[in-house]
Amino acid sequence: MGYIPNVQFTPFYVALSKGYFADEKLEIEFDYGMETDLLSLVGADTLQFAVASGDQVILARGQGLPVVYVMTYFHRFPVAVVSLEDLPLEEPADLIGHSVGIPGLWGASYIGWLALLNASGIDEQDVTLESIGYTQVASLTEDQVDAAVVYAANEPVQLRQAGYEPNIIYVADYMNLVSNGIITNEKTIEDRPELVAGLVRAVLRGLRYTIDSPEEAFEICLEYVPEAGGENRDTQMAVLEESIKFWDSETLGLCDPSVWEMSQDFMFEAGLAESKSDVEKMFTNDFIVEP
Repeated sequence: MGYIPNVQFTPFYVALSKGYFADEKLEIEFDYGMETDLLSLVGADTLQFAVASGDQVILARGQGLPVVYVMTYFHRFPVAVVSLEDLPLEEPADLIGHSVGIPGLWGASYIGWLALLNASGIDEQDVTLESIGYTQVASLTEDQVDAAVVYAANEPVQLRQAGYEPNIIYVADYMNLVSNGIITNEKTIEDRPELVAGLVRAVLRGLRYTIDSPEEAFEICLEYVPEAGGENRDTQMAVLEESIKFWDSETLGLCDPSVWEMSQDFMFEAGLAESKSDVEKMFTNDFIVEP
């Protein structure tokens, strides 16, 4: 997994705690690291599975890495732009002439930002983009920037908990790029399809349980992420509830081919990807069975 132990991984913790992995005869160990490193390891079959974003799969396939996306986790791209009351936001054009803070010129935040501009026909020069690291909440509340690019299920929740009512523009409302899911490689699919099927079934069960029973799922999450409790409990529970809005869909786990096509086209046109590759080899829905 990229990142660190976190509420966003609750469905995986639920799948382990509820015995869904054990039902598939799987022993699971969670490891955390940088997403690009994980994709390289999966591509080399040093690791068999990782949680990673679709845009990274597009880049990896373009570089010849045989990684394959086998389950959609986030059905809505979880990046947004927020402002406070001094800058009402109803549409992306409202950002023109203003300063926007962003963690950096890389990763999902930057890709989401470029997608929003692209879909809205806004020139990059019309907005002052400032790299602020992961200080979006402080930068907004201390009037250092007019708006900020955020993880849609995180910083807006923190702002509400602090008594603010953020204005939010969701990138997914303008361009719903492929987002996080489960990645494996061609060798594992060919040699051990039952392993892939079992892992995906277990995670989908954990995801369904989390969506249906968020309070109990959060209690399970605290066993793996104890720092989400205590004084952080209310905020982190709200983060989980907000995250569920990005996970839930009519068919959990299913990949939409048109979204993959559109995402690769955008990344190529924006100069984020140097080349295009066969979209049909980037993902498969062969292992998706609703729990």
